[in-house]
Amino acid sequence: MVDKGQGARQLTPRPDQPRELVLTGEPQSAREAREFAREYVMQSEPTASEDYVDAIVLVTSELVTNSIRYGTEPGDSLALKLHTCHGRTRVEVRDPVRRRPQLRPESHKRDRGRGLVILDGLCHWGVDDVAFGKIVWAEVIAK
Repeated sequence: MVDKGQGARQLTPRPDQPRELVLTGEPQSAREAREFAREYVMQSEPTASEDYVDAIVLVTSELVTNSIRYGTEPGDSLALKLHTCHGRTRVEVRDPVRRRPQLRPESHKRDRGRGLVILDGLCHWGVDDVAFGKIVWAEVIAK
């Protein structure tokens, strides 16, 4: 698309192309990530069910929250990358800490620590080591 008023060319990303968002390692970034994920999936998969969109938003929220809590230090940032194609969405969160997420035994005494259990129920997920950190990824498939 061309903006004739300024002569600058603005490209509209194709819905089947990955989208990336860089976030600060602060709690409010989880909300921004959820909004970004919902908007992206609704644009790239306009016929997606509400359950599918909600699952992707929840997975995104869990991955970003875990990254903020355990994968960043003050001043760090993280990257969220989404790619949707034919009813399959891959969510990737890259942060600068190599420590891998650990699935904890179920406990009714803790207020948190259930995020990876939730991921296990919604999708297939894993961790890849990369230069200067790690990527925690999850794939959600439409049912």
